Amino acid sequence: MSLRSLICFAFLPASLIACFPASAQEYPEPALQDGDGTYTVTFENDWFARTDRNYTNGLRFSWLSGTHEPAGIAAMLADFVTGEDENALMRRGFAIGHQIYTPENVDTAMPLPEQQPYAGYLYGEYALVLEQTDTVDQFAVQLGVVGPSAGGEQLQNGWHSVLGGDEAQGWDNQIDDTPGLTLSWDRQWRRGLNIGLDGYEFDITPTFGVSLGTVQTQARAGVIARFGHDLKNDYGPPRVRPTRAGSGYFIPDNEFSWYAFAGVEAQANVHNIFLDGAPFRDGDPQVSSRPFTQDIQAGIVTQFGRMRVTYTYVYRTERFKEQDDPQVFGVVSLSVKN
Repeated sequence: MSLRSLICFAFLPASLIACFPASAQEYPEPALQDGDGTYTVTFENDWFARTDRNYTNGLRFSWLSGTHEPAGIAAMLADFVTGEDENALMRRGFAIGHQIYTPENVDTAMPLPEQQPYAGYLYGEYALVLEQTDTVDQFAVQLGVVGPSAGGEQLQNGWHSVLGGDEAQGWDNQIDDTPGLTLSWDRQWRRGLNIGLDGYEFDITPTFGVSLGTVQTQARAGVIARFGHDLKNDYGPPRVRPTRAGSGYFIPDNEFSWYAFAGVEAQANVHNIFLDGAPFRDGDPQVSSRPFTQDIQAGIVTQFGRMRVTYTYVYRTERFKEQDDPQVFGVVSLSVKN
């Protein structure tokens, strides 16, 4: 990865913000007080595309607190990020998640050196979310395990058994147990306007993020455009990390609201344990991972009272050189205010 590529990648979100006309803004608005926490379950699966390969399942349960003024170490972090913005608000959260990766041909017990290696990933996460005027920063620490102890084989084959599907035969070839530690930071800028049509709004949200750790190390940048009602209530639908984080919270302003969205994210990849094997260890199954990849997504978000339901359709470009086709999968999430 060249220095020029890294510089262009880093300045992409700033360029997108600059291109959006300031005169069109109906925002900015200060971060909204929210005394209630949010519970969210997010489910990602390629069943929605009638396939069973590569990144085949992601499941995440999370809780995010209501807003509060930063204190202690969080206050120091907030001052560093916001320049001592007195209006900044903090949230903290916890999550537990699981991911499954399999090759395209799961009906053989033989190693498949040119296909996605088998892998399961079980993790816990602690997160801090810092809100300013139409800007949100999300900091997360994931700690878990990749390998047999993550239970990928038991979860996948158990689920297939319940549904009457065939068991995957090659789990003996999965990546060995490896501790997983990943530090992540994501920033989103929200720029929007009221288009003057029965309260409809439009906004554009450039994003930038970095993850560093034994599981994945990458930089990412993208943009999401939204059209609908009450866009200030959140920063987009939640996703399973390390992709664009969205927001694990929403602030209901009316009994019902909705919006449609579409976006793209580009990733610059340094290491991916699910493709490259564990760092500093030989012998894991691996393929030739691609340094640059993209996700294209679109979907809809609906809010009913204190509940939010989202659906996202994701088109993911090839992750490794031996991969024949892009991947498609769906994401469903349900969030409830406590």
